[in-house]
Amino acid sequence: MKRVIAFLFAFLAGLLVLLITYMAGKCPTWVEPRRLWFFCASSGGFGGSVYCLRGVYLNACVYKRWDPDWQPWYYIRPFVSVICGAVSYLFLRAGLLILESNQKQGASDLGFLALAFVAGLNVDKFIAKVEDLAQAAWGIEKSRAGKDNKADEQTANPTKPSEEKHT
Repeated sequence: MKRVIAFLFAFLAGLLVLLITYMAGKCPTWVEPRRLWFFCASSGGFGGSVYCLRGVYLNACVYKRWDPDWQPWYYIRPFVSVICGAVSYLFLRAGLLILESNQKQGASDLGFLALAFVAGLNVDKFIAKVEDLAQAAWGIEKSRAGKDNKADEQTANPTKPSEEKHT
């Protein structure tokens, strides 16, 4: 568990170093034209790291059910969150997701970053939304994981006996 925590803080530190390097004007020239994409990917990484850190303290401290078998998830999830943050930029730029009706430059940039953070924070829901958009726009069927997600939610949240309806 300590390695996971150290990794997550190192990952966050790496993101901060990248952002500070950009702000100091010492980033490669290829980053500047892709500034918003770069920030969205970073924002997704921050969201995913927050989610993982929350998972550590909940599973290790609150519920006392830390399982070392889940360690790969804690190492992979922040990178998946970076990717989802970058993908959220693509969907917003392509117009497949719309944040607001009037387009103010500063406000829309913040909207991009907020959505990227949420995409990194909640990868499962973001991917489900992307699959919904793909199905609506292009008729692409949901992945097996997307179809199984509803069954997983029902299994994870069964009805309490007191809430069951009796006929």
